[in-house]
Amino acid sequence: MSLLAYEQTFAKLKMNKSGGEKSPHKVAMLLAVIDLFASEYITVNAIYFDDALKAAFKKHFGELAGPNDRCNPHLPYFHLRSSGFWFHQIKAGQQHGYGQLSTATGPGVIDTHIAFAYLEDELFELLSYGVARELLKHALYENLNDERRTELLTVGNGWNWLETEATVQDYFAMLIKEIKGEKYNKAEHGRNLLPKLNNRTKGAVEFKHQNISAVLIEMGQPYISGYKPAFNIQGQLKNVVLAHLAAHQQQLDILLTSADAAPQATDQQNQAIQWQQVFDSEVPERINQIQEAPRQYLARKTNYTQREQNNRTLGEQGEAFVIQFERQRFIQAGRPDLVEEVQWSSKEKGDGLGYDVRSLKWQNGQPIDQEHHIEVKTTNSGKYQPFYISANELAYSKQHANRYSLYRVYDFNKQSRIFQLGGDISTYVHLSAQNYRASFN
Repeated sequence: MSLLAYEQTFAKLKMNKSGGEKSPHKVAMLLAVIDLFASEYITVNAIYFDDALKAAFKKHFGELAGPNDRCNPHLPYFHLRSSGFWFHQIKAGQQHGYGQLSTATGPGVIDTHIAFAYLEDELFELLSYGVARELLKHALYENLNDERRTELLTVGNGWNWLETEATVQDYFAMLIKEIKGEKYNKAEHGRNLLPKLNNRTKGAVEFKHQNISAVLIEMGQPYISGYKPAFNIQGQLKNVVLAHLAAHQQQLDILLTSADAAPQATDQQNQAIQWQQVFDSEVPERINQIQEAPRQYLARKTNYTQREQNNRTLGEQGEAFVIQFERQRFIQAGRPDLVEEVQWSSKEKGDGLGYDVRSLKWQNGQPIDQEHHIEVKTTNSGKYQPFYISANELAYSKQHANRYSLYRVYDFNKQSRIFQLGGDISTYVHLSAQNYRASFN
């Protein structure tokens, strides 16, 4: 659900009515949970029936309770299961007993049957963001007027959460179509999106889509290559993207599956390739260091970039494409006699060389009699998609910088392009350690 949908749900909780008065128990329990999120006591999606929760509940209950209300935190902890967003992790061996329960007669019922409560993934993500917590808190009080709601959503001239949410939804609608190979019209998407925003220009929407590309790259996910990433990101955008993915796990699955897709090239397709248009002379500029934004739900999913790295078929097809490209360059330069100089080294000699393809270097538009060692990294995503490089490959790029290049093959399942990073790779990219060698000595 969106933040707006949760706001409406929180404002219309199914409340117990005793003597005609609404019981404040569920409101107090959810306010307590919001407090524990704000204090970062809750950092994973597990809400334990512990002293911290009980104390926070008691505080809010004392402010809301009438003379006939009793401070029984076990009741809302149990009955919130009917809300549709609050779930129980049942203790081992207690599933049958839990299934027989219609209420919790005391705290012992919770302690016996329930390990912890947890929320829908999207709600868990939303509660990590201050404005979302405030909106939901006021929805719980059921006295959130339009003036206060507007005040909470306003961030100067910046985009508020609901605008950002609509833009993220629009971006993913296009991204999923692109990955599936379905046609879509960016201009039409833009026209349909603008009425949902606060007088934003087409240029502002375009830039926000570029920001979303940057967020996805940080997360190691594919992006719409037509929206070049812009990394000066509004803080809340990351939260909105994470919340969207938490609520749309199927979309995340589609993104990850696209990492496994390798085009089945045919001779006819190869002949149709415009080889003179494959090489991209513009190397991606080195951008400011970006930080990954991990969330609990993403830990249950494979990283797209890692999945591409482990896809041997994709890697081999990318290397084969580079070999074809190198040979075509010689032919177009009027040197077909050099075609046999291109060797698939990683296949013929093994993976530990530090490079994949041996060819010849070029100077002033002509091949020269000097070996060129090429490491190939292939992605189905765009030019700025991160890639993995091994310690051995990195060391080789430093030790043999004068004859080494990394060829980045991108948009491989569309109209494949290549850009070249010549020499020491560390001069072009930010490097962050991802793996450690574990030994017993």
